[in-house]
Amino acid sequence: MTDTPSQVRPDMAEMMRRRGLKEWSLEVIGAAQITPRMRRVSLKVDGAEPFEPKPGQDIVMMLPDGAGGLGRRHYTVRSFDPVRQQVEVDFVLHGDATPGVRFALSAQPGERVLAFGPRGRNVINPGADWRLFVGDETCIPPIFAMLESLPAGAKAHAIIEIGSDADRQPLSSAADVTIDWISREGAHAAPMSSGLIERLAARPLPEGRGHAYVLGETSTIRRQRHDLLARGLGKDQIFGEGYWRPGRVGGHDHLEEH
Repeated sequence: MTDTPSQVRPDMAEMMRRRGLKEWSLEVIGAAQITPRMRRVSLKVDGAEPFEPKPGQDIVMMLPDGAGGLGRRHYTVRSFDPVRQQVEVDFVLHGDATPGVRFALSAQPGERVLAFGPRGRNVINPGADWRLFVGDETCIPPIFAMLESLPAGAKAHAIIEIGSDADRQPLSSAADVTIDWISREGAHAAPMSSGLIERLAARPLPEGRGHAYVLGETSTIRRQRHDLLARGLGKDQIFGEGYWRPGRVGGHDHLEEH
């Protein structure tokens, strides 16, 4: 990658600044394959101000768009080491045509990336007796980051759809966590995941006040949100965020409709 932060379109960078997002220069320090379809890039954070991401939040990275410029892409902070000032970001490898995948596969130590954030309301709700997380492989970074932050005694369950069993990842959490993996057995992810919708519908909701996080493909989340509301959860007990949908380039869909 040869693009530098100065090559970002001024309107895009200024838009991030007008939103009040902090600006960071990230230096690539390494990359590693986590699973066959997930690659982790490690970056060092430069800047005088503290970088303080909450588990589940993302950063807006300015990555080459393939047309000579840079465009914004949202990626979750998988983990952050404040001592070493090292942030890790996981990228799902779905072909090689998207800016994120190209960056993850080609990133070399010493390269720099302009980023803004951390940002996002996808964080742990403190007033819950139990938590439910649902999403596809694009949601493993935020789901795992949040699960790993839960204290001992906290109860949580995750339903995660993946391309194949090789995409499973180990989790280390002090909380009481169970994970229900759904394999597509090699098939590509598609809009309106019947597997996720049906598995969530069949999952009994525990007693007490819960909080559900439904993430991933927008139309799937919209249906899941509707189903959870019909089962008695309040709108304030459901966080829905669309990470992707056909035709969308960059950004997220925030789902808060009735």
